[in-house]
Formats: sequence, structure tokens, C-alpha cells
Amino acid sequence: MANEQQTAPQKETANWYVVHCYSGYENKVRHSIEQRIETMNMQHKIFDVVVPTEEEIEIKDGKRRTVERRVFPGYILVQLIMDEDSWYVVRNTPGVTGFVGQGDEPIPLRAEEVAKIMSRMEAEAPKMKFDFQLGEKVRIRTGPFADFIGTVRDIDVEKAKVRVLVSFFGRETPVELEFLHVEKV
Repeated sequence: MANEQQTAPQKETANWYVVHCYSGYENKVRHSIEQRIETMNMQHKIFDVVVPTEEEIEIKDGKRRTVERRVFPGYILVQLIMDEDSWYVVRNTPGVTGFVGQGDEPIPLRAEEVAKIMSRMEAEAPKMKFDFQLGEKVRIRTGPFADFIGTVRDIDVEKAKVRVLVSFFGRETPVELEFLHVEKV
């Protein structure tokens, strides 16, 4: 309990720093730093390690799946009180290539930058990612126009809908469909 009371005021004086690591190894590096914090007894100086991610709904070949995408590939955030010991623990973690800053001087993030990154991570609605573009030929998978080939005319990411021009009785007819109902030809 005494350790908790001692840590709370110290955490308030800690800053967030950006640490560069090998791209694709962000989670492994985060885990390594967390282990080093425990084994080197640095909980009073290093408080949090975050890999900034956001959820994204990916629609590919008519299949919908939610994926977690790294916002800043090759970078992680570490909240710590900067001194020689905490710098050493993070800097010498396998996979870490260094702190972001000028020369050998790490520069902490401003509070508003941290707030923006954290709020982006906590966003309620995941972003949509689809694999077709304006002017591209697509095939309609379901409904009365199933198996018709059309051209993408408009994409509404907010509503997850696409407007496709389909040749119907010799006339171009716009049809509005959900992303899931079309696929690339």
C-alpha cells in the first residue's frame, strides 16, 4: 500500500516518450520492456508501454473481418520518469533502436499529442477498408442483380455502401449496395 501511494505522485511527473523499434516487432518489444520493468524493479520509474493501434474493418473478396492495425508502425509509447536508469532499461531492450528526439536527447510528447493518440485508439467505430476503387469493375454477389458486372461510381465509407453502374436493358442503372455485396472482378 505504501508503494502505491509513493508511485501515484511520481506517475504524475512522468512523461510519454516515443521509442523506435523494428517494424513488425512492436508487441514483442512492448512485452520485453514490461518484463524488464519487472525483473529490474523499475515500476517506480516506468509506468506504461503502449503500441498505438486502431481497429479496422477489412472487406476483401466479399468477406468482412476486423483487424487491429498499428497506427505508427515501428514505434511504441512509453510513460516514464526520464533518468539514466529508466533510459538504460528501455534503450537496451532487444528490438529497441532508440528514443525519438534530437541527438541523444529524448523529447517527451506534449499532453495534447498523447490525448489525441489515446482517443484515436479508443474510437468506437472501426474504420472501413475495402479493396475496390472508383471506376473499377466489380461483380454483384447477391440480390436481384447477382452476378451482374458493373462499374464503381461512388463509394460512401460512412455508410459502408457503394454505388455501381450496371447495364440493364441496354441502359446504365445505378445500384446502391453494401460493401459486402460486391467483389472485384
